[in-house]
Amino acid sequence: MPAILEVSHPITWFPPMWAFACGVVSSGAPVLQQWWLLIAGVLLAGPLMCGTSQVVNDWYDRHVDAINEPNRPIPSGRIPGRWGLYLALIWTAVSLLLAWVLGPWVFGASLIGMALAWAYSAPPFRLKGNGWWGNLAVGFSYEGLAWVTGAAVMLGGAMPDWRILALAVLYSIGAHGIMTLNDFKAIEGDKQMNVRSLPVQLGVDGAARLASIVMAVPQAIVIALLLAWDKPAHGIAVGVVLLIQLLLMIRFLQSPRERATWFSGLGVSVYVTGMMISAFAVRGLLA
Repeated sequence: MPAILEVSHPITWFPPMWAFACGVVSSGAPVLQQWWLLIAGVLLAGPLMCGTSQVVNDWYDRHVDAINEPNRPIPSGRIPGRWGLYLALIWTAVSLLLAWVLGPWVFGASLIGMALAWAYSAPPFRLKGNGWWGNLAVGFSYEGLAWVTGAAVMLGGAMPDWRILALAVLYSIGAHGIMTLNDFKAIEGDKQMNVRSLPVQLGVDGAARLASIVMAVPQAIVIALLLAWDKPAHGIAVGVVLLIQLLLMIRFLQSPRERATWFSGLGVSVYVTGMMISAFAVRGLLA
């Protein structure tokens, strides 16, 4: 059981669960009156959908992990044989079953998310083999689809407002930069296994600059939208959030390989704060 929990990487559940919560808030729907939907949706976004994607990734990355992180459950043999694959298939079925129960929009978003999760790691697509496509797939799965799912759950399966969709797309694009930060720790193994992550393609400095720009520009657009939607206080708050990240980026860019994990921990925490501020802004418009 500890190995199964480890292979699903609980620490990675937070981003989609947070994005789901942003969708719930932005929907404008009463939360406490539908608390069971909130709990079911958080379980779907985190332990189920995200957990599945992590098991799938670990299974198809077992050869790379044998170089980069040989103590992981699958390459170390703590999850023996093909049980990594079997766990991924079982968790996929359970996830889609719960999504079906929660409504058509939730099921549709979950189906797309699950397809991206498998395409990211598994052949023949293996999107993670190229950092441009792989990071985009994860960004939209973890942030955009989770956000849309949270809103759809609270709206009884209805299509969320276009402003919700706009925020979900923008923060998904920004998450592309966040995913690039995660690639700095596996550069040597990626080179050996021909995984074309952005640090491999662009070099350490080029990938660091790109990650910073991709994180910052969508947030600047969010600020402009919030001001256009007559939400100046929220726009200023997101502006402060972006300013903090810019200051962190300056230090990160001075030594990107050594500080990628540091920036990911601090910068991403600030980034997701802006997501929730934006969600409350839209909630004020729709409530």
